[in-house]
Amino acid sequence: MSTNGLSLRSQGPRRSRRSRRRGPRSPRTAWPVAALIGLGAAAYTAWVLEVVLSTGLNPIETYVSELAAQDQPLGGLFRATDFTAGMLAFTGGLLALLRLVRHAESRRPWAVTGWAGVTLFGAATAADAWLPLSCTPTVDPVCAARETAGLVPATHQAHAVSSSLAMTGALVGLVALTVGARRYGWFAPLARYGPALVVLELLATVWTLSAIALFTAGRGTWALGAGQRLQVLFVALWLGLLAYSVHEEGRT
Repeated sequence: MSTNGLSLRSQGPRRSRRSRRRGPRSPRTAWPVAALIGLGAAAYTAWVLEVVLSTGLNPIETYVSELAAQDQPLGGLFRATDFTAGMLAFTGGLLALLRLVRHAESRRPWAVTGWAGVTLFGAATAADAWLPLSCTPTVDPVCAARETAGLVPATHQAHAVSSSLAMTGALVGLVALTVGARRYGWFAPLARYGPALVVLELLATVWTLSAIALFTAGRGTWALGAGQRLQVLFVALWLGLLAYSVHEEGRT
């Protein structure tokens, strides 16, 4: 009797420590979050349809958002997929944040910051769909000249802001949740593979921002489209990894 009593007492703290290290793992919450984020990741890669669809845009040189420009024949399709991706990611991130608010043991700074980043990314991506470019500045010299002179619709400036907010939210989410996964012992797949995706995303972001600066200065595109497509692709892959990690955590 005494031996069993000591054994139970000694196992209690170990169980409590393990439970404190796990994230919000209720299947009722984990499954919807995983599904929403996973579907959002899939919708966020809709731009790969340009491989089989005739868009008339060079993927090496053009912005991804130019696929959804108002003067493009398939613009409506890509605006719809952007909006869908954004709303799915926003809803999944918000649901995860609400879960953290309800359960104090999971309310860790890296987790709250990371899910807030995912939520911001989703909201700004959805806003992008409602603030499309009117033309394609990387392939249309007249459009580029009008943009430089400030003669394009205000949606161009608004789109630049919403796109910047979307990528800022994505970077915050990538870094914070990956750090949190390793620091708190949550989301094993994300803790293992997330750092590599974070590094690749940061490199793609540096490439994209540098190319945008050179293009704005009139020095060519410098494979702007390739860099931005890699940037978007790594975000989508990370979101897919996050969705899988949340799903696996919920099954534990």
